[in-house]
Amino acid sequence: MYNDILTIGPVTIHSYGVLIVIGIFVALFIGEARAKKRNLNPDEIYNLTICCAFLGFLGAKLLFCIVEWREFLRDPLSLLKSNGFVVYGGIIVGVLAGYLWCRLRKLVFLDYFDIVLPSVAVAQGFGRLGCFMAGCCYGRETNSAFCVVFHNSDYAPNDVRLIPTQLISEACIFVIAGVLFISARIPRNQGTVGFLYLILYSIGRFCVEFLRNDYRGEIGILSTSQFISIFIFLMGIVGFAWMSVRADRKDRGDESAT
Repeated sequence: MYNDILTIGPVTIHSYGVLIVIGIFVALFIGEARAKKRNLNPDEIYNLTICCAFLGFLGAKLLFCIVEWREFLRDPLSLLKSNGFVVYGGIIVGVLAGYLWCRLRKLVFLDYFDIVLPSVAVAQGFGRLGCFMAGCCYGRETNSAFCVVFHNSDYAPNDVRLIPTQLISEACIFVIAGVLFISARIPRNQGTVGFLYLILYSIGRFCVEFLRNDYRGEIGILSTSQFISIFIFLMGIVGFAWMSVRADRKDRGDESAT
């Protein structure tokens, strides 16, 4: 695949960055439309997107530097200027930023949590397509016909048949987005759509990690992302269950009042 789209003097436009930007804008428009249907302030979707995208970008870079701490200590500037990111850093910091923003603006966080997270999944799908174009996040070698061969990648080994983990991740994430959009149409307890994203994404990410062959850091026998996935999954399960219990208690209280 080709990551370089256009070079103008010292500036090179990469397909990876272009697809991430497209993903953010598509997610923004979807989030705005869904906010209007739920009588939420669409302007806050723009504010949240800017806040969470910027701080999430910093979070993804920060976690990458933590994973690559030896390289960071050796040459911090080079690592900061690199294209390396860890998605979970962006998700964790982005959610925290969204929570703080809602507290600051006196908004109900869980309402926007349910609106934004499905859109995040859409943006991630475009991001994984960008990974495919760049050749990063590549898979293990394979003899299967279901493979990809890179010839001009600065990241993946070239002229080798590899499992197309980027496309597998992209497909999984778009399926997750579809499940979340369908789930959001069914009357549910507040916050459950957002927590469902955490559950589904962590499962998908944990499984796809077995197919990847790029260095992602390791904790014991698990990659760094698999290790984080366990905690994100548990957080999603606990949050989903708690929202359901809280809603049941509220319903019983309403029935008692009548």
